[in-house]
Amino acid sequence: MMIRIVCVLVLFFHNPSLYAQNKASEALIPYPTEISWNTGQLDVADGIRFEGSKKGIEQELALAKTIFTKNGVSFHSHGKKHKLHAISLKVDRKLKEDLGEEGYFLEINSKGIAIRAFSNKGLFYALQTLRQFKFENKTLPFVSIKDVPQFSLRGFLVDVGRNYQPMDMLKEQIDIMARYKLNLLHFHFTEDIAWRLESKKFPGLTDASNMTRWPGKYYSIAEFKELIRYCQERHIQFLPEIDMPGHSAAFERYFGYSMQTDQGIARVKELLVEFAEHFPEISELHIGGDEVKITNKQFMPEITSFVEHLGLRTYGWEPGSNLEEQTIRQLWIGGAQKIDPKSNRQYVDSKHLYINHMDPLETVSTLFFRRFAEEAKETKQLRGAILCSWPDRAVAKPEDMFLQSAIYPSILTFGERAWQGNGELGWKANLPEENSPAFKQFQDFEQRLLIHKALYFKDKPFPFVANSHMRWELIGPFDNAGETARKFPIEENPFATAIPVNKIARGGTIILRHWWADVLQGAIEKPTQNSTWYARTKIWSDEEGIKNFWIGFNNLSRSYASDSPSLGKWDDLVSQVWVNKQIISPPHWKQAGKKGAMEIPLIDEGYSFRKPSTISLKKGWNEVLIKLPVSKLSGKDWQNPLKWMFTFVPYQ
Repeated sequence: MMIRIVCVLVLFFHNPSLYAQNKASEALIPYPTEISWNTGQLDVADGIRFEGSKKGIEQELALAKTIFTKNGVSFHSHGKKHKLHAISLKVDRKLKEDLGEEGYFLEINSKGIAIRAFSNKGLFYALQTLRQFKFENKTLPFVSIKDVPQFSLRGFLVDVGRNYQPMDMLKEQIDIMARYKLNLLHFHFTEDIAWRLESKKFPGLTDASNMTRWPGKYYSIAEFKELIRYCQERHIQFLPEIDMPGHSAAFERYFGYSMQTDQGIARVKELLVEFAEHFPEISELHIGGDEVKITNKQFMPEITSFVEHLGLRTYGWEPGSNLEEQTIRQLWIGGAQKIDPKSNRQYVDSKHLYINHMDPLETVSTLFFRRFAEEAKETKQLRGAILCSWPDRAVAKPEDMFLQSAIYPSILTFGERAWQGNGELGWKANLPEENSPAFKQFQDFEQRLLIHKALYFKDKPFPFVANSHMRWELIGPFDNAGETARKFPIEENPFATAIPVNKIARGGTIILRHWWADVLQGAIEKPTQNSTWYARTKIWSDEEGIKNFWIGFNNLSRSYASDSPSLGKWDDLVSQVWVNKQIISPPHWKQAGKKGAMEIPLIDEGYSFRKPSTISLKKGWNEVLIKLPVSKLSGKDWQNPLKWMFTFVPYQ
């Protein structure tokens, strides 16, 4: 059953599978910084041969062979069959000024395929671009690409200290990072909850009795070395974090004293020596420093000096403890602002890059428009950014993290932004105005993202659907005098032409007021308490039938102990949904009204990790009205902040 969403304009769904068949060669993520599509196609149906020296590029040559053979094209790496078109992979040390460490030239023309780069990294990234081509009828379009990342550090953080992840899951994420040109894995493996790396010297540190979640789950030294090797093969730096002196309750439970004591410092140093001895491949170490009361001002300087003496460069959280000048700062809290250009320090941006706080659809919108530290490209002070997944709250199984937070959609979107640079000034929660160039750019990216979902993530959790076509009229405010259930005449005749429209909003998720309203503008410019707004649109259906929808309100952060919705309500604000004047009932919550706790996993509280709502549509136009009341513009406590929002979008 086909449907169309309209308000004033009729907008059509893009069909990702059809687009993938016809234009897959254009669906590149991240999109190259310079690209020219030329007239003509290279026919490789008879196979392709490698041309040039194999010395030093054996790994890249193997990847090239994999790409062609998986697309049904025979690959000849011994210089035979000279009538075949050739592919050349060349490292040229003269290209550093043009391409830097990771850039590449990729040319496809009548002569074959030529890839040049300053380093093996560049060849690797060129091949990641080539593997996204469709090979339609075993042909490739003529194209000229010069592609250079705008940031040299493009990272992703996984928090396995709080919620353990098995090795195959970690490797899958590393593979996807590599495909989308991320080059740093920030591995947060120590926490209050557990210390998850084997210690030969202190084996009891990883004993099940010393863990408050996922007891007995940790990584052996061999597994840790395997992760490091797996990353290195994909040109990804492995950045481990031993969080100090905060987030260290597991350390304190085992040893019986704080890291900041003399005894604690001695034990930390022993662990660091053991770490350096086991993992000589590591050149940098994150030493934490966040969310802690410093009782020993000499702790961090002494530990930093000790780590550097072991030959490791240090990273630390900012704001945090008293870090040394040379430690690279990872920004994590505060509004959108530039780094002082006079500073001698180096930074990595992770502010508002915590996907555990974002609604899944909001995640893609926010990351697509994100400008790191308000800089279009790398500066002397800013090396890049690290996307963070912090599932603070317990999950029932590791896979749940990928549905509760849009991990794979976010990696792809972040990969595009971190490679291309630019973005919009200020932080965005909603899509921009529909006639703006920025909105058109998002529509293009959304098409590419959906193609990648269809082609490469069929069997993986990928909580994202087409939603830029959704066009809402926002109407309000109506004074509800603090009674959020109060009715207004619009509910009787929601599409009366006399009703004034206050704002047009686009997207499947609309955030009227963010819980961080001081740094993030919502769809309502100046929201007031004790007010009710309405959102309306129309849906066209070619035939009568049942359709699946994602519907949700007040998407819960995975970092708070938020309460579950009450039975019979979508949320505590008494928000409502009507389709053709028929009320759409909320799910029968499995934990209805349950007080939140960090050790109680979310089950069905978010639209992306429960069955979609089903709605009966009639043939023709279907009217949708959403009621959005609010009383106070704050939550009932800090664990239950107010995120005044709604999600309503067809689920395909």
